[in-house]
Amino acid sequence: MSFRKRNAVISSSASSQSTPSRAESAPIPGVRPSPLDGRPTTSTGTASLDSLLAGHAGLPLGTSLLIGEHGTTDFSGVLLRYYAAEGMVQGHQIHVLGLHEGWRHELPGFSTDDKKSSSKSEAPSDDKMKIAWRYESLASGGASRERNPIQRQPSSGTGAMSIFCHSFDLTKRLSPTDVQGQIGFHPSISMSITPRPKDSLSPFKQFVKDVASKLANSPSSWIHRIIVPTLLSPAWYSSSSSRPEEVLQFLHALRALLRQYPTKLTVMITLPLSLYPRTTGLTRWMELLCDGVFELISLQSSAVHAPPPSSKSDSKSEEQTQGLVKVHSLPIFHEKGGGSSEGYAAHGDLSFSLSRSKGFVIKPFYLPPVGEDEEEKKKRESGKGSMEF
Repeated sequence: MSFRKRNAVISSSASSQSTPSRAESAPIPGVRPSPLDGRPTTSTGTASLDSLLAGHAGLPLGTSLLIGEHGTTDFSGVLLRYYAAEGMVQGHQIHVLGLHEGWRHELPGFSTDDKKSSSKSEAPSDDKMKIAWRYESLASGGASRERNPIQRQPSSGTGAMSIFCHSFDLTKRLSPTDVQGQIGFHPSISMSITPRPKDSLSPFKQFVKDVASKLANSPSSWIHRIIVPTLLSPAWYSSSSSRPEEVLQFLHALRALLRQYPTKLTVMITLPLSLYPRTTGLTRWMELLCDGVFELISLQSSAVHAPPPSSKSDSKSEEQTQGLVKVHSLPIFHEKGGGSSEGYAAHGDLSFSLSRSKGFVIKPFYLPPVGEDEEEKKKRESGKGSMEF
């Protein structure tokens, strides 16, 4: 009587045919797993905004972000330019509603710091220290201390690193040699003078139909970004678009696309809160149909909004607070909870500043020490008195 082990392989040829070969899928440019739950995320083009998205270190794919802004400033438009420029550099497909085609020439270009870091990463490093990995940064004098560090991700199994979030300069324009993706513009107002037939689609429905067809016919490795600037603004949308049955159906359709393609699509929308305040029912419904909601409140430049004296920046004018940031909801989907800004109450109030060197930076809001304003007023009065004759 012969004995053999259980679960032993009898014929190796049959087992080799039954186990299919698993080919490693190539990483998608501009996409990396979330450190929380591993879902794929992409960068918004602003490192400080990525860090606010509940620990995902980026905008999770299949989610939308609504940014409302008060006043006549266009800080939310700057975030859209960063969002579009990041997608163009990473090779993503951009779909813009309502803007003209000349907007692509207004996208910011790379900053000098980003170019230096990319050139260093491309150059072979033969003088790498052959000691423990934690001491490798000592050769370059330690880690970078910039406010917006360049985030990198592995681009292949060989160890090469690709930039996840680039740094852009608003005073420069994106070079055609750096563009890897495509951008398409869709009109938000029908240009025909004759009234629209009843059976024709509205600009909102036509936009959703075009984007849905491109998503269905594109490969699974293509990432798409939808940009909807200044939603319901009279400058870009007709009066019929502001009706609740039009705009809410449009947001419902975008939400359906996000749930249908959870690994291929992200959406960023801006809304003028001066025209549609948060106290109205329409705005609250629009916020409920979006996964993340931010609010920008611009401030007038004064001494109250100056940076704290502990700042180590050489030019404090660049760090001057230009507005406040309120987080109403966040695109979070995991068992640890979330979806609101309650977890960020411990960080206090948030503010933002926009400068050429550091870009759009979201940081905690500080008030100057008591009595500093009085000293500045006394200095100004003394200076004026010395000039009088």
